[in-house]
Amino acid sequence: MKNHKQVVLVLLLSFWIVSSACAKTEVTKQSGGKLANGDSVALYTLKDEKVEVQVITYGGDLVAIKVPDRTGKVEDIVLGFDDASGYYENNHSKNASFFGPIVGRYANRIAHARFTLDGKEYNLPKNNGDNSIHGGPNGFHNHVWQSQAIENGVELKYLSMDGEEGYPGSLSVTVRYTLEGGDLKIDYSAATSKATVLNLTNHSYFNLSGQGHGTILNEQLKLNASRFTPVDSTLIPTGELKPVAGTPFDFMKPHAVGERINADDEQLRLGKGYDHNFVIDGGGKELVEAAEVYDPASGRVLAVLTTEPGVQFYTANHLDGSSIVGKQGIAYVKNGALCLETQHYPDSPNHPAFPSTVLKPGEKFRSVTVFRFSTR
Repeated sequence: MKNHKQVVLVLLLSFWIVSSACAKTEVTKQSGGKLANGDSVALYTLKDEKVEVQVITYGGDLVAIKVPDRTGKVEDIVLGFDDASGYYENNHSKNASFFGPIVGRYANRIAHARFTLDGKEYNLPKNNGDNSIHGGPNGFHNHVWQSQAIENGVELKYLSMDGEEGYPGSLSVTVRYTLEGGDLKIDYSAATSKATVLNLTNHSYFNLSGQGHGTILNEQLKLNASRFTPVDSTLIPTGELKPVAGTPFDFMKPHAVGERINADDEQLRLGKGYDHNFVIDGGGKELVEAAEVYDPASGRVLAVLTTEPGVQFYTANHLDGSSIVGKQGIAYVKNGALCLETQHYPDSPNHPAFPSTVLKPGEKFRSVTVFRFSTR
């Protein structure tokens, strides 16, 4: 009898182990409503045993990331809007803030909205003073992507035509969001018909206490970056790779985001806070950890891993508590979130010494970023 019970226990344990190992992320699709231009939007929900993620096909926006705190209480930790029409309206306003979309064809800024490639100058729309930012006003964030459910996630596709927003080449882009074991993986790939420049990222605003729950100034940030790219008065890199040692930009060891944000530092004054690209140590090839954010209040931890060489750290300096009303009618305040945009460096097409962002016909672009959620 004793041996029989032992056999049953072993079988039950084996079944539990196999079931756990084979657990799949639940992927569901439903209507995400319609935009003001009449386009229909789909909403995908990815749910594993730890995290729930929602993605809409308009801009490939991450519209919700719901994770538990150290006590098990679940909060949505990304800023945004209650429905797709909110994202559409924001994208078409003077306060366009890029809450959670896939950003391209070129994430971040290009100086004077122009670059030269193979001896030809290309002119882009100016939507950031004299500069172009995040692919222009009608960039990837402002289109409905084709979609299909895949194992553990959703696959999004978009064809950017030759000349769109001034960029050369017809560019076929695929982005896969997958969720497994608390890891949200973003897998980007692309191919082009002509030589072009390409820089893709996701532009989510994180507040680990929960969206709309005050500021992120007490959250602890670690950046695996011993250098950053200083900027001029229009936030275009000067070309220097400056050591962070001895500056408020040194996050090699964890610091509260607000600890030095108001320091007497020219770069902080120019950015009105942090709005700078950091050079990831060992970045640009294999998947490495670029950053970790820890919220002492909730115990939530966000680790960011990427194959990209840089990460833009931005502290939502433009939010003012009145101009943008987000989810649940909450007015978003200054420093109410932080962005960690994995990327190549801003304005790389105009800085030959920076890692190249040129993609040529016959080449395959590939980039991977992982947002890893846990508690402590």
